[in-house]
Amino acid sequence: METPTQVTEQFEAYRPLLLGLAYRLLGSMWDAEDVVQDAYLRWTGTDRADIREPRAFLITIVSRLALDQLRSARVTREAYTGPWLPEPVATAALGPLDTAELRDTVAYATVHLMERLSPPERAVFVLREAFDLPYDEIARILDTTSSNCRQMHSRAGRRVTSGRDKFTLAEDVHAKLLARFLEAAQSGDLTGLTELLTEDVVAWNDGGGKVRAALRPIKGRARVVAFFAGLVTRYRFGDARAVTANGLPALALTVDGIEQVVTISVYEGRIDGVYSVLNPDKLGHMEL
Repeated sequence: METPTQVTEQFEAYRPLLLGLAYRLLGSMWDAEDVVQDAYLRWTGTDRADIREPRAFLITIVSRLALDQLRSARVTREAYTGPWLPEPVATAALGPLDTAELRDTVAYATVHLMERLSPPERAVFVLREAFDLPYDEIARILDTTSSNCRQMHSRAGRRVTSGRDKFTLAEDVHAKLLARFLEAAQSGDLTGLTELLTEDVVAWNDGGGKVRAALRPIKGRARVVAFFAGLVTRYRFGDARAVTANGLPALALTVDGIEQVVTISVYEGRIDGVYSVLNPDKLGHMEL
């Protein structure tokens, strides 16, 4: 007979993994923490004789709770002021990242791209790609068929990986590209900035209605260059600090006194996405 302390200790051993799973599904660590806490209450309230495999039981509970949360969150996000971006999270808070799949599925650009997926597609993609669960087990979690899970995984894979680099940049190369981008923008080197960007680059700014930010994605190299040139001209930039977010280098800086975290995505050696999160409600897990 397990004591309450042993029950809690067993759950805590899985908490980092469960937080990483819930975050991948929700794009918000605040929501992920709520889901994992709900899972803990269910864990402590379940007869131990009914739990044959703790890891499988907890992954199932967290996945189902996160799916319910994601379905309701999509309605809220549609009414969000400006572009909705995932919450950047300090790498140490994201659970195990000891495989390429775990690292790639938590990368900021990937979490952002997963917003394109339906909740079931997102669950199938995460459970298969990050946690390598067999289709029959994913089908049991989602209460569907293995065949349906295979189809959803195929669709999700195409939508998430379309147009992306097949190879992730080394961390130091990614950091140098990010630093060159900031230097070119701050110095007004428009030629240098242009050379760093793909032709179809997109810049997103998430202020959530809490602070001033662009209300629509800025699409195309010329417009993105003009946008950052205008920022430098009009506002004071504070010192930038190197941080890690979602397993990759990022920048924390202030623009006109407003704290923000900036991350990038890369395609064929150039920046194809710039993600600036200014909403203060989304910076609480960055240890700034």
